[in-house]
Amino acid sequence: MPTKIGIIGGSGFYSLVEEAANESVISEYGDPSDALAMGKMKGKDVVFLPRHGTMHTIPPHKVPYRANIDSMSKLGVERLIATNAVGSLKEEYKPGELVLFDQFFNATHGRIDTFYDKDVVAHMSPAEPYCPELREIAAKALDRLGYAYHKAGTVVVINGPRFSTKSESRFFARQGFETINMTQYPEVALAREKGICYLGVGLVTDYDVGLEGTSIKPVTADQVMKTFAENVEKAKALVSELVPMIPEQRSCGCAKAMDGAVQTRK
Repeated sequence: MPTKIGIIGGSGFYSLVEEAANESVISEYGDPSDALAMGKMKGKDVVFLPRHGTMHTIPPHKVPYRANIDSMSKLGVERLIATNAVGSLKEEYKPGELVLFDQFFNATHGRIDTFYDKDVVAHMSPAEPYCPELREIAAKALDRLGYAYHKAGTVVVINGPRFSTKSESRFFARQGFETINMTQYPEVALAREKGICYLGVGLVTDYDVGLEGTSIKPVTADQVMKTFAENVEKAKALVSELVPMIPEQRSCGCAKAMDGAVQTRK
């Protein structure tokens, strides 16, 4: 029977998966970031994959996004929960809070971001890239847990592995974006091409380059990892609360995201 719920995050999420067994998946797009761990969570079958590898050895611009999403799809995943560390571009999005993304802005370059790059032309619409059904369920789970969170927020995705300059960060903030990250794209777009419901959960770790006119300084890698480690339990608690709340059947339109998108005629 296919495993319908997938989780992509840090290696710390392994502890949530019971009776875990590694599953090898052959993908035409290469090897995924690591072996996929299949097991149980609150009585439901799940499959987990650490985005950067078990030992965090894969930088953001080299994550095998297509292999990861293709492997999830081959295992039957229909819902994908993805957690990310994000920087804040607005004062009200505070470190330690969670964000349920509703939009992304792609500022990456050189990343292959489609499965339709040979022989077939397709124009997928990502107008609403994040699953509304999963976002509503996640909000209810966070209300139960009592965590501070934002029900919506745009994440601007930069290439990495470096952080932003002050000039870049000011530009992104002036566009109205709330958070900044290095791995949401093309992961979310590829999931949509496969008809997978995608929930992007951001864990705010810092204020990017700081806030002008305040004592808040630019982010450092040590600060990001320290804050993320302190708050990753919130993300794990959310996933643990959320998984059993997901209904067996989907009521959203994510599965039909590619209807009418393929333009090539046979």
